[in-house]
Amino acid sequence: MKYLVTGAAGFIGFHVSKKLCEQGHQVVGIDNLNDYYDVSLKEARLANLQKHTNFEFFKQDITDLEQLLELFKKENFDRVIHLAAQAGVRYSIDNPNAYIQSNLVGHFNILESCRQFPVEHLLYASSSSVYGLNTKVPFSTDDKTDSQVSLYGATKKSNELMSHSYSKLYGIPSTGLRFFTVYGPWGRPDMAPFKFTKKILDGDSIDIYNNGDLSRDFTYIDDIVTGIIKIADKTPSSNNSESVPNRILNIGNGSPVNLLEFVETIERKLKLVADKNMLPMQDGDVFQTWADTKELEELINFKPQVNLADGISAFVDWYRKFYNI
Repeated sequence: MKYLVTGAAGFIGFHVSKKLCEQGHQVVGIDNLNDYYDVSLKEARLANLQKHTNFEFFKQDITDLEQLLELFKKENFDRVIHLAAQAGVRYSIDNPNAYIQSNLVGHFNILESCRQFPVEHLLYASSSSVYGLNTKVPFSTDDKTDSQVSLYGATKKSNELMSHSYSKLYGIPSTGLRFFTVYGPWGRPDMAPFKFTKKILDGDSIDIYNNGDLSRDFTYIDDIVTGIIKIADKTPSSNNSESVPNRILNIGNGSPVNLLEFVETIERKLKLVADKNMLPMQDGDVFQTWADTKELEELINFKPQVNLADGISAFVDWYRKFYNI
């Protein structure tokens, strides 16, 4: 199989590309290597990927439709795993235009490229953020998702709607994946596992929002990658109630963890105690996330299973090695 992976230098994109290469697939990765966080980390991921002879990288931006169409025409992809996006809930409050360009214009360009140069299956990253103010738990893909509390969440909901319309109009088989707080080795510096680990090791205080009364469905990266690759083999058909080859799936651990318990897990691994700065709720944040993964289990006979202690241990081990601590 020949795959296009967008955002290949990103956290999830790197791991997906690596696994596909190890399985013997041809992988073309693209990324604009923007400076939302440390570019050297992205370059280190790429250097790791480029050890594989079946991996090819192009530095390009998904907001450039002409360049994207040229790539699709040249490469003749079988499947597309679209993970490139402007990430981060809080950053969207201060820099909304970055989300409009990458997450809306960029996603449209991927859809249009798949229309002009058809692929067997388009998978793309959505987010648990689409559930917004939803209070029913666990979060199910059958739930209404009309109350996003961040622009980031709104763009991801828009991606789902855009994909559904393209699937209906042009028959593009597509699967949207609602990720739940992905973490693990090579993770993003703007996410809690990385930020907390760094600050605790540096002796700095960590910010705990809503006085710790928050919970997240932390999902280990290996579980996410396994899910994505298994789902890629399950192309949606038009044999459903809407006659549209389109679906949405949750990928989460299904076991929400309280924020303070999460911090304590990092403390135990580091054998250090964090200085905690207790703060009120942040704008754009939600109280809890919790994935209903029944559809995922039924489709691919797989349920994310790495527990938090093992996942944090693997992340901290990687962090110490990568930064020579």
